[in-house]
Amino acid sequence: MSDGGMTEEQRAIPEEIRAAAIDWWLRRNERAPTRREQRAFEDWLAADARHRLAFETISGVCGFLGTKLPGARPIRKTRGRRRKITGAAAAGALALLFQHEIALYFRSDHATGAGETKRVTLADGSRVELDAKSAIAVRFADGERRIALIEGEAWFDVAPDPSRPFVVAAGSGAITALGTAFDVAVDGDAVRVVVGEHRVKVENGGAAVVVAEGEGAAFADGAPASPPAKTDVARATSWRRGRLIFADAPLGDVVATLARHHRGFVAFLDPSLKTRRVTGVFLADDPLAAFDEIETALGVRVTRLSNYLMLIHK
Repeated sequence: MSDGGMTEEQRAIPEEIRAAAIDWWLRRNERAPTRREQRAFEDWLAADARHRLAFETISGVCGFLGTKLPGARPIRKTRGRRRKITGAAAAGALALLFQHEIALYFRSDHATGAGETKRVTLADGSRVELDAKSAIAVRFADGERRIALIEGEAWFDVAPDPSRPFVVAAGSGAITALGTAFDVAVDGDAVRVVVGEHRVKVENGGAAVVVAEGEGAAFADGAPASPPAKTDVARATSWRRGRLIFADAPLGDVVATLARHHRGFVAFLDPSLKTRRVTGVFLADDPLAAFDEIETALGVRVTRLSNYLMLIHK
């Protein structure tokens, strides 16, 4: 593989060929092949030029991983146990992939999976639009309408009811609607608020700020919110129109956003790459194409072991 990343030929390899190449690589790294196995392997390589390309790609990636990640090299097992171990590993990978989303469904009243958006009308007539991998819990009472944004991002279009304030709990803070429509995004301990109409009050760290239409503010765990600043609302909420727009954004933030629209794992093998800057417009429903564009534009390597596991490195 060249330093620029995967070639067009490598990207075009069908998933079933990638899977077969991985299987051959695992088998050949467990022990020396028998003569029959070696002939079968050579026949498989000769059957299609893409077979050899896929095997060389996987071999290069696995060798690279072996130098970067402790324990990444295969554990040699007896032949009789290999299939059982491979099946257990696959089951474990699936469990890791879905357990977080399953936990969100149990904790929330409304949730979305990877690449999924949802529009919800609440009992009071307020409307909520959820971005991918997002979840809310609804807690309405006589004196307050409270929504917990557990994860992800959501747009709130609030129905007026002066007797019952509409409050969104996010991270360690709270955002109270002052007759408004606004967007809230949670990223770990950080929370971002963008106002599309009217105003909101943002409270965190024992302090409060009022954010007006066309402005945004952010806060981290336990810290007061930043002063309100003019914000491009259309760009910040472009996910509602199926677009993901970034202007000189850190690659780490871009990947975190794309990961919400990608069903699988994306990992940085070199954390320093997260500071690379990205400007671009991507389709929210095609994150794989976005990763390909980033690879070409930034000169990083995005190694796709499958459509469900991608590694970003130099």
